[in-house]
Amino acid sequence: MNFPFSAVRARRGFLAAAALAVAGSAALVTALPAAAQDASKKQLVIGGTAGSNIDQLQAGIVPILQKKGYKVKLVEFNDYVQPNLALADGSLDANFFQHEVYFNQFKGDRKLDLTALVQGPIAPMGVYSKQRKSLADLKEGDRVALPNDASNLARGILLLQQAGLVKLKEGVNPLRVSELDLAANPKKIKLVPLDAAHLPRALDDAQYAIINGNFAISSGLKLSDSVLLEKTPEQYLNIVAVKTKDKNAVWAKDLAEAYKSQEFKAVVDSKFAGYAKPGFLQ
Repeated sequence: MNFPFSAVRARRGFLAAAALAVAGSAALVTALPAAAQDASKKQLVIGGTAGSNIDQLQAGIVPILQKKGYKVKLVEFNDYVQPNLALADGSLDANFFQHEVYFNQFKGDRKLDLTALVQGPIAPMGVYSKQRKSLADLKEGDRVALPNDASNLARGILLLQQAGLVKLKEGVNPLRVSELDLAANPKKIKLVPLDAAHLPRALDDAQYAIINGNFAISSGLKLSDSVLLEKTPEQYLNIVAVKTKDKNAVWAKDLAEAYKSQEFKAVVDSKFAGYAKPGFLQ
């Protein structure tokens, strides 16, 4: 069937307009579910390392989120590598186990698009011993085990300097120091870097072990068992990490608010005495 040219042109215009309307509708349909999904997301998977970190989530954060209608699954880890990888690949919505120095170094090295959401408490790093009653009993050549990841190795060495056992070279970056940066080691102590999770077991062999608080607690040690606790600087407070694309999600804001709540502060004060805390929990 033949159509007049004007009719054909009108028909083509109608079809083009229809196509644009369909495309616009498709875009709208695509855009709306994302916003709706953000607002309606009520199931969260949060990771934490064994000991004090998972305990804080369980006792203090989960109940607050549940009152807001969330269902929360906690995933426990026994190392400092997998929680960030699981977050980056989408297995977790958030994690809580690391301080900001470690976080920045890890995500930079692995090129992960992650963001620190809010600070939280941390069990202080401490020096423990089964063979010596105090640091005053340290003998020349004693073995001191400490974490082997760069940021916590530096943190452990700073703790030894706090105790007056070593002295760092002038001008070194305190966040990245290693055994090579010692200017003085008068007792000739032998530093033994190990995976952080294995440090409690090192107490059977080394005279001292510098242990991250969460792994000390998960192994049955108490903060009061230490012969020295660090005075935790702010950059070593724990942070909640999320994927950068999620930082403004409704659920992420609710998670951050839970950490800043008076309800969580009351839990920390009653169940996690002696922990280093951000200012809003003081």
